[in-house]
Order: sequence, then structure tokens, then C-alpha cells
Amino acid sequence: MSGLTESPAWRALAAHHAQVKDVHLRTLFAEDAQRFTKFSVEGPGLLLDYSKNRVTAETMRLLLDLARERQVEQRRDAMFAGEKINITEQRAVLHVALRAPRDASILVDGRNVVPEVHAVLDAMARFAAQVRDGSWLGHTGQRIRNVVNIGIGGSYLGPEMAWRALRPFSDRGMRFRFVANIDGADFVEATQDLDAAETLFVISSKTFTTLETMTNAASARAWLVGKLGSEAAVARHFVAVSTNAAKVREFGIDTANMFGFWDWVGGRYSMDSAIGLSTMIAIGPEGFAELLAGFHDMDTHFRTTPLERNLPALMALLTVWYNNFFGAQTVGVMPYSAHLARFPAYLQQLQMESNGKHVDMQGKHVDYETGPVIWGEPGTDGQHSFYQLIHQGTKLIPCDLIGFCRPLSDLPHHHDYLMANLFAQAEALAFGKTAEELAAEGSPAFQTPFRVAEGNRPTNLLLVDALTPRSLGMLVALYEHNVFTQGAIWGIDSFDQWGVELGKVLAQRIIPELESAAAPALAHDSSTNALITRYRSRRGA
Repeated sequence: MSGLTESPAWRALAAHHAQVKDVHLRTLFAEDAQRFTKFSVEGPGLLLDYSKNRVTAETMRLLLDLARERQVEQRRDAMFAGEKINITEQRAVLHVALRAPRDASILVDGRNVVPEVHAVLDAMARFAAQVRDGSWLGHTGQRIRNVVNIGIGGSYLGPEMAWRALRPFSDRGMRFRFVANIDGADFVEATQDLDAAETLFVISSKTFTTLETMTNAASARAWLVGKLGSEAAVARHFVAVSTNAAKVREFGIDTANMFGFWDWVGGRYSMDSAIGLSTMIAIGPEGFAELLAGFHDMDTHFRTTPLERNLPALMALLTVWYNNFFGAQTVGVMPYSAHLARFPAYLQQLQMESNGKHVDMQGKHVDYETGPVIWGEPGTDGQHSFYQLIHQGTKLIPCDLIGFCRPLSDLPHHHDYLMANLFAQAEALAFGKTAEELAAEGSPAFQTPFRVAEGNRPTNLLLVDALTPRSLGMLVALYEHNVFTQGAIWGIDSFDQWGVELGKVLAQRIIPELESAAAPALAHDSSTNALITRYRSRRGA
């Protein structure tokens, strides 16, 4: 495969961009009354309207040429076949196996992994049912009413996001808390109003050695034993999501209450594995099965639908278009749903940990931009904070706007007002407000420069039937495969995260320098040495 920026498809796109970069969306819509029909696609339970993007039919043809030139379809098929496409760790990438039907066959090293997946799901379902129906009792004989998920990164963001998104489907008689930050305040605030006799801790760490997770787990253990007065209480109040049975047993957790997963599941792709145990307890095994079905719906769509109508592929190509040809540094994700408040944060890890890479699959430094910065907040909150910059600022910020046709509350008017704002923002970002329009409305002339909104700000609008476990799974898988397609085009390994590992290694070196009683001999740079010294001198002040 030739270098990306020297490839025929890339060169054709660069030439095309020079021709269309200044064409306004007002012009594109004025010239084609059928633009929505041509630039919208239906998927499982949703509609993608990408007509308010700065593209023409020729743009999309050239982007699809690029996808085929970069062998997106072949790489997709290799992933689904269990090939080791994570080249730096020599691992398969098979989060799609986590939601495969029971009768499916997906091979890793010649072995069908689907039966193993369903064995874990069945064990999770049995345990979740016991907690939910009160037959799993704590050390003092009381039923569990509080679940605290302790993890970090993928073992935290996914479960927390899913619980917040699906609270209307959860057991309202239970409380769920999520602890990730190694700042002790996170654990203290999460547990200060909980009764230890009614609290279950789910410790999620593949290796059971992750610094932040195991520090918080140790504090949870001390808190529980201190409250209940017995080491034996650990066995009834802790379960593990891990693959390290020895460490789990050493902690005091019965390995019968250990739920495993596999090295072909990356942390940021793991919310539908055993990492989702707290989610399953919240929404029940049936609800979790619906979540998995939504994932699988989108997997099937991505695997079988031609690129021209393939939602993840189209969204990825649009990201490449703005990131690499317009110089857009970010993508905003704005869900018009209060329940999806943590969805942008979840996508930050999914996309930025996956595609924040500076070398290609051959280890050569790239000469083009890779993953954009992902950020966002729910609408309508964001409209009253940062939308000003999107509308009238100097930066081009493509946005994904997500809305739902059916509400999750029965309060009158609210949902219509919410959706009116969604549609209005997409329209305003696309078409803006001209000086002529302001004059026709009687706006004072001196205000005109300040009130003109240029428009031509691109959006994808995802319109989903309703926020349910199934549609949440579908949305997450949509973005998973979107990220995959971007990485395939850029020729990078989207499934390792060596940059994350570097900080962890350095932290382990600094910890004893902070904790030692005697002043240590420091061998860092002058800034780090000075900061450590000041911290040691001031922490007890």
C-alpha cells in the first residue's frame, strides 16, 4: 500500500478540496432540492442526515475511493475473522465476539470463542439475578442495595456511561456508584452515605494490578472490614472482573465470583464484556441482552452494508475530510439527551486512545493528521455555553448532533422543545444569518457585524427512535466502527495505547520518592525535581 498522502485517491481529494472548500451550504441546498434524500442513510433504528456537510456527490465518490484504496473492507473482514490486526501486541481485535449470538462461530487461533463468551454472560446473569432478587446476601444477612464499580478507563467510563444512559430501565431500589480517580476524595464521596452491610464492590482490572483501581480497592476493603468488623465479610461484598485468579484470591475474593474476559478485548471496547457486570445488575440480564443485541445490529450493518450506505464508514470518511483537508482539529459530540451526559466522555477515550497515534503500521512517522480531539456536552446545556464559538468563532468544528424521537419522560412540552432546539441548531450552523437578512428584520445597522453568523458549519444529525438498551448498544458500536474506519484509512494501529503506559511507568518511579521518610536523591529534570521537593515540604502544612 502506497503512502497515504501520495496515493491517487488522496491527491484527487486534495485537488477537489481546492475547488469546493469555499462553497457554502446555502448554495448546495439551493442548487439541489433533493439534497436530504441523496445525503441521508437509514440504519438499524436510526437515521443519519449528513446533508448539512460541505460535500457534493463528487466529494463522497472520492472519499469512498479512498476507503477502497486503503482496503477498509478487507481490514474490516480481517477483524471479524479474528486475525491479529493489533500488530504491536500481536492480538486479535474481537469486541464483536462479545455480542455475537450463541450459535455464531468466531475463531481465534483456530478456536471458536463464542461459547466462552456466553459462558461468562451466563455466569454474570446468574449472579446479577441473585443480587437483584435479594437472594445474594451480605455478610450480616442483609440484601445488597448498593453497587460500587471500581475501575479506571475502559473499566469505568463504559459502565458509568451506560448506567446514566439507562437509568429509566434500572432497578430504582438500588444505588450505583462509580469510582476511578485515585484522589481519595472520589472514594470517600462515593461511600460516605452507604451502609457497608448492603454494599457490593465490583473490582474491575484485567491484571488486578492497575495502580488506581487496586489502591481504591484496598481502601474499599479497609472501609468494609472496618465497618463490619470481619475479614470474612470480603467474600460476600466483593466480586472481581479480572483474568488474574491468583491476585483475586490473594485479595480475599472467591474466584467463583470472578468474571473473566480475554486479551482480544481492549479496555475501551469492553463495556459489553464482564466489565459491564454493574450495568447488568442495574438493568437486569434481559436488558443487558438487549444492549448486546443493539451492538450486534450495528456489527451486522457495518460488516454487510456497502460503503455507500454504511453509517460508521460514512461518518469516518467525513471526519477524515474535515480533519485532513479542512484542518479541523476537533469533533463535537452533542447528544440532545440528559441521560447521555457521559457519552461524549466515553467517546473521548474510545476515539482519542485509539487514533491518537503518530506512526503508521510500519512504525514510520506520519505526515498527516490522525485522530481529532473529541469533546462535547448535552444539548441544550451547551447552547448556553460553548455554541457561541461554534457559530461565530474562527475555528471550524464539525459536530455530531444526536436526538431521539420518543422521550423518556412524560412531562408535557419538554421533548418537543428539546428537539426544536436540536433541529434549529443544525439549521443555524449550516445557514447562519446574513447581513441582508438582518437588515430585512430591522436590526440596527451598527449591530450587523456582531450579529452576522457565517454558517457553513457542518453537522451530522443522528435521529434515533428512542434511547433504550438496544439503541445505546447500536450507538456505541456505530462509533467503535467509525473509529476503526478512520484508523484503517490513516494506516495506524487503533488498538494499542503505548502512550498511556509511559505515564504509568513514570508514576511508579516517583511514588517511593514521595513516600520515603528521608529526602530522596532525585534524578529527574530540574522542574520535576523542584516540584517533588516542594510537594514533600508542603503536604503536611
